[in-house]
Amino acid sequence: MSKKDLVLGVDVGSHSLKICQLKYVRNTPQIVAVGSTFLPEGAVSDGSLEQPDEVAEALARLLKNLKIRNRKVGFSISGYSVIAKKVNLPVLSSEELEEYIETEAEQYIPFDIDEVYLDYQDLHTGSEAGERTDVMLVAAKKDVVDGYLQMFSSLKLTPVLVDVDGFAFENSYEFAQSSGANVALIDIGAVKMNINILANGISSLARDVLLGSNMLTEDLSEALGVDYEVAENIKIGREVPSSGKDVIEDIFLKNCTEWVLEIKKAVDFYHSNNPQTPLTEIVLAGGGARVVGFAGFLGRETGLPVSLFNPFSNFDFDRKKIDPVYLKAAGPEMAIAAGIALRHSVI
Repeated sequence: MSKKDLVLGVDVGSHSLKICQLKYVRNTPQIVAVGSTFLPEGAVSDGSLEQPDEVAEALARLLKNLKIRNRKVGFSISGYSVIAKKVNLPVLSSEELEEYIETEAEQYIPFDIDEVYLDYQDLHTGSEAGERTDVMLVAAKKDVVDGYLQMFSSLKLTPVLVDVDGFAFENSYEFAQSSGANVALIDIGAVKMNINILANGISSLARDVLLGSNMLTEDLSEALGVDYEVAENIKIGREVPSSGKDVIEDIFLKNCTEWVLEIKKAVDFYHSNNPQTPLTEIVLAGGGARVVGFAGFLGRETGLPVSLFNPFSNFDFDRKKIDPVYLKAAGPEMAIAAGIALRHSVI
């Protein structure tokens, strides 16, 4: 893959901004740069840029610190501004499918068709005439996407692709695993959880849930009378307070139980519709994946193996420039940025 094909993966979350840049050496991805920075509270809400100037400033600072010069970027969106829906249709030619989507897409999405950008992908679950096939339809609010485009343009960056958080994670996972597994990919961010269930390597169920790890941090901070940073360290097990054990356990149990209930709801729905292809594993990513004890708790409650995802497990990198300890610790939070960076530009 040539240098001009490379894309800088940018993941703009509600709590932090993550970027990942790769290059290919003999068809193997090598990490050029990876990093993150916190965003001001309220800068991003439900996937929308509420304070684009502050986000642009944070991104510019991160690019400068990491000495990144690549101007082609890819980014992803999530939340209620984007709808991903799988529809089952008769097998059509590419031309017929395009015409069908253009004329009939409105019946599948809850937005005014003139207010969204549309895209679709034939999943080729059927191939012969007379059969039916699944098509993944994605609709994103124009005002939200345009807000990102304007923000990148203000930094003289060129957006060349737009992804969806769950599918970016899926891309990262599929590159690392290279298997058509039946697996639930769960990305737990600061204020939302993305659930994407794959059946035979194809997305079967995708949804966003407005639950995230910030609430756990805020509950710990308020109950223990500590600042946000200390509460964050307690959340991921980096710091163990000398008192308040019972209070901490209650807070963890309350928040983590809410997460588990939403995950179990999705898993049970999947199993009820796909009894012949049961899930084999749950894979966690996002900052919330590092909450101490959560993976084990989720495994016990669902009866499924649970693992933390590290998108960089098969990547090369220069250990003189990138700290492997940081890379391992940051891995779960970089699943989306890495998934975008793995895609190549056609522009």
